[in-house]
Formats: sequence, C-alpha cells, structure tokens
Amino acid sequence: MATLRKRFDVTAAPAAAWDALADFGALHQRLVPGFVTACELQDGGSVRAITFANGMQARERRVTRDASTHRLVYTVEGGRATHYNAVVEVHDGAAGGSTLVWTVDLLPDPLAPAIDGMMDAGVAAMKKALG
Repeated sequence: MATLRKRFDVTAAPAAAWDALADFGALHQRLVPGFVTACELQDGGSVRAITFANGMQARERRVTRDASTHRLVYTVEGGRATHYNAVVEVHDGAAGGSTLVWTVDLLPDPLAPAIDGMMDAGVAAMKKALG
C-alpha cells in the first residue's frame, strides 16, 4: 500500500484553518479554490461529489470530523483506486499559524505518482487560501 504525506505551514491560525477544513461542502470555496471547482453534498452531507480543475470527478465520503483534535478523515468511493483513505490534521504552527498534515493511503501502488502530483496541487491551493 502506498502512503503519501504532505506536511506544510500556513499563516492562518489553527481555529481558522480547521474551520475551512471542517466545512466539508465548501471545499471549492474555502480550502482549495481553483484546484476543486465544484462540490455538491449528498447523502445528508456525509458525501461530497467534487470536480477538479482538470475535469476529473470524485466522490468522497466523510469518515470522521473531530473538532477536538482538528482531524478530518475521508475515503474516495469508486474510481481507479481499490483503497483510498485520507487524513488531514491541523496542528499549532509557528508564530500563531498552523501546520497541516495530509496523509493518503491507497491501492494499487502504481496510482501513487498521479495522486502525489494532485496532492502537490492541493497543497499549493491550501497555502494560497490559508496564507
């Protein structure tokens, strides 16, 4: 199983970064605008159907949203991956900012380079949105 991890700093305070991350249906507006261009909540808000800037679409199911630990877990349903589990955590960073840690476990392993590239683009969008 491939594991990809991105750790990066933003200037937004942890509460503000968590607020944007936890807003599951506003991914395209608050967390990664430009990288994700559309997001529609489904299944009572536990699933989001998203469209990326490159036209690719995905269906992400929220597994856990824990405000006490600033931790969001989601899985991707359907698509090329037979297993896709992601965790995004917000931690206290330097000078009042935040450190975000985004980890993805996926199968099959050959998908890792493509997903890693998409994660890099997602990190760039988060840095822009969260300062």
